[in-house]
Amino acid sequence: MNLFGVMDVSASALQAERVRAEVVASNMANAETTRTPDGGPYQRHHVVFEAESGGSFQESLVNQMNGGSSGSFGNGFNRTLAGGFGLGGGLTAANGAPGGVGVAGVISDTSAPLLRYDPQHPDAGADGFVAYPDINPLTEMVDLMGATRSYGMNASAITAEKGMVNASLDLLK
Repeated sequence: MNLFGVMDVSASALQAERVRAEVVASNMANAETTRTPDGGPYQRHHVVFEAESGGSFQESLVNQMNGGSSGSFGNGFNRTLAGGFGLGGGLTAANGAPGGVGVAGVISDTSAPLLRYDPQHPDAGADGFVAYPDINPLTEMVDLMGATRSYGMNASAITAEKGMVNASLDLLK
């Protein structure tokens, strides 16, 4: 993987975790929503991630070491090292990075709503029960903490890589 490939991977993870945090915030904001335009209570949403490269780690590594073609490690590895530090070399070319993450979609939870007895509520049924979304604030906070920590770690990875690039440029002076 080239130096800028790590930034591409971390940038894709930052975008995915931002979407995850927004979905969690939406779930928490609608935890008491008993009526939606579709009818019925709000349904909890989940984010589904997917790998952007589509291949396995080993396939991506072999392709990177061979300059994007399939084959043995030896020729591509030697070609990458022989390419030097110029833009033609495999170490600094800013081509697409394998291993990124993307958002495959946001799905709705199909769990049954929670029924609470509140005959005075405008959405109460004939039996006096109101259907509320099955959203646990504790679960949502744990999901939000996970998204926040992952976002922070990827931001730290970008900062560390910027430091490595600057140190590399200082060596060339």
